[in-house]
Amino acid sequence: MAGEIHWSTLEATLERITFANEETGYTVARVDPGRGGDLVTVVGSLLGAQPGEALRMRGRWASHPQYGRQFHVEDYRTVLPATVQGIRRYLGSGLVKGIGPKLADKIVEHFGVDALDVIEREPKRLIEVPGLGPKRTGLIARAWEEQKAIKEVMVFLQGIGVSTSLAVRIYKQYADTAIDVVRTEPYRLASDVWGIGFKTADTIAKAVGIPHDSPQRIKAGLQFTLSEASGSGHCYLPDQELIAETIKILSVDAGLVIDCLAELVAEEGVVREELPGDDDDPEAAIYLLPFHRAEVALSAQLLRLLRTSADRLPAFADVDWGRALAWLHRATGAELAPEQEAAVRLALTEKVAVLTGGPGCGKSFTVRSIVALAAAKKAKVVLAAPTGRAAKRLTELTGHEAATVHRLLELKPGGDAAYDRDRPLEADLVVVDEASMLDLLLANKLAKAVAPGTHLLLVGDVDQLPSVGAGEVLRDLLAEGTPVPHVRLTRIFRQASKSGVVTNAHRINAGDYPLTQGLPDFFHFTVDDPEEAARLTVDVVARRIPAKFGLDARRDVQVLAPMHRGPAGAGALNAGLQEALTPARPGLAERRFGGRVFRPGDKVTQLRNNYDKGANGVFNGTQGVVTALDTDEQKLTVRTDDGEDVDYEFTELDELAHAYAVSIHRSQGSEYPCVVVPVTTSAWMMLQRNLLYTAVTRAKKLVVLIGSKRAIGQAVRTTGAGRRHTALAHRLRA
Repeated sequence: MAGEIHWSTLEATLERITFANEETGYTVARVDPGRGGDLVTVVGSLLGAQPGEALRMRGRWASHPQYGRQFHVEDYRTVLPATVQGIRRYLGSGLVKGIGPKLADKIVEHFGVDALDVIEREPKRLIEVPGLGPKRTGLIARAWEEQKAIKEVMVFLQGIGVSTSLAVRIYKQYADTAIDVVRTEPYRLASDVWGIGFKTADTIAKAVGIPHDSPQRIKAGLQFTLSEASGSGHCYLPDQELIAETIKILSVDAGLVIDCLAELVAEEGVVREELPGDDDDPEAAIYLLPFHRAEVALSAQLLRLLRTSADRLPAFADVDWGRALAWLHRATGAELAPEQEAAVRLALTEKVAVLTGGPGCGKSFTVRSIVALAAAKKAKVVLAAPTGRAAKRLTELTGHEAATVHRLLELKPGGDAAYDRDRPLEADLVVVDEASMLDLLLANKLAKAVAPGTHLLLVGDVDQLPSVGAGEVLRDLLAEGTPVPHVRLTRIFRQASKSGVVTNAHRINAGDYPLTQGLPDFFHFTVDDPEEAARLTVDVVARRIPAKFGLDARRDVQVLAPMHRGPAGAGALNAGLQEALTPARPGLAERRFGGRVFRPGDKVTQLRNNYDKGANGVFNGTQGVVTALDTDEQKLTVRTDDGEDVDYEFTELDELAHAYAVSIHRSQGSEYPCVVVPVTTSAWMMLQRNLLYTAVTRAKKLVVLIGSKRAIGQAVRTTGAGRRHTALAHRLRA
């Protein structure tokens, strides 16, 4: 019959993966059919398969004009190998925790072709292998059992199109109930399992027979739409916007969505509240529960702090400011400008205050002055910032130890803080730097831990991008009509005005094109083609900057890209920079996960808040360097910017991405000696003023822009994509 496909089966051991796209699952790999001939190229969806596994693949043979004969995989199963060589490779691949290549050799040497049977049926016999004690034997037996249970779940999940890596995660979340949850409540996966979004859960739901118009599906779709909106910074969505977006995602009737939304509100799955809209006409705001609770609680706590009569800095209520400032002048050798003086008074006399301003306007010196005066009166000063780098900078600036907000609050697994309203921080003054990064949930946890009478000072640049998480707390506190006192520093100090970085940051913020000629610390390489810009970026970072300025390409230079995708996006740049700075070499361990390869020396960043990692959690945007990779124990170790060593199981590697290049959003709160920014027309939709301004203000010494004048002009001219849906300012006014 014309057009009929002739399916074939190929059994082979996976030798190496040469390319993998983690979004589509498309993989190019080399496999060994075990017939003593050459390796065979296979292409198709193999995501989750690991080198060393024996695979039974169904597909068809085809001839590629450039690459020759290939096997196109339609689907595959992992099978246990039957030959000694296959067993050795299988056990040595790191699939079974506790067995690496050396131990695999010993086990196979001792038991030969029966090795897998022994581990399966008589694991206690492993003690016969030289160097294997009872403890290690027990570990291997348990890892094998877990691997077997995972395989059962995987066979079921692969049957409905779920990749192996997600199957492992589903099993770890639900253990023996995994298959039952997937069959009856597939939408739970989207909220319970990191890495599974609504679309994957929806595909699974369809495969297990959940109807297209089921209320379970529609309610999950509404909650997913709100969750996506929070990922874009919104605390709520107006009901009409929510309904329209949900209809678009689900392709169902509007009436069904409206009915299911009413049911969700009644079941308290979401919160509905009337709020003043853009023209002060009321609009129905729909919140996910945690964001509503946090916004209500944060506004109530700030008002409580502002209104309390208690005061833990009573010495400043009637201080002789002339004498105090004269003492400060003698202590620091520098004089405060009038607006800095106003900020110092405000922080020490008001219970809640905000200090904002751009680079070079003296925010840092003002903070140092506030801390020095408070310390002179024997006040207990607590300093914090949202990131490790910012906390370190605050420590250097003030001479007092600063911590990340997470560490200060001692966040515990699950995200609860050790310090809260019932057990507040022992402090007279709490100073939080880089406060533009505080999202609603973290700001709420912080405010709860401040005791009435303690002074809270938030310091940040309100013109930068708002927080990665939902809310725009700093901007809301500064909104017109709120009762929170603030000072905005505007005067650029003479010394700072000599810096091209500072000058251009203010030019960009004012909507003027940056000066790019004749400055020792601000450069622009004009390139119109995005792919050429990407190649030049790699060359500038890896070769030119280290040669000209003596900076370390990995430690001192950060590439900040407007977006992740595209030829000059963070994704493509990371691949190029890793190849230039941490290439593969014999003897260097590496681990592939999806489309990424991790090696010791790699610069990486955390992609989600994980409260169960490290001493007090590891958070979205935390950067670090891979210091070790253990294929026997199947773990990788990252030393974070906070100086903490954090272990990742190989199954958790989708929490990490390379950080040679990061998006500008992810760079907030961090400062680098040198920043390289590719600004190309391929990122046209993302180019806006506060994005470029944030990128430039991340640099301490040097900025290099690479890209077209047209793209830079677009960024400078475009004022932003509108405000986020938040109601904190409204609640504070009310």
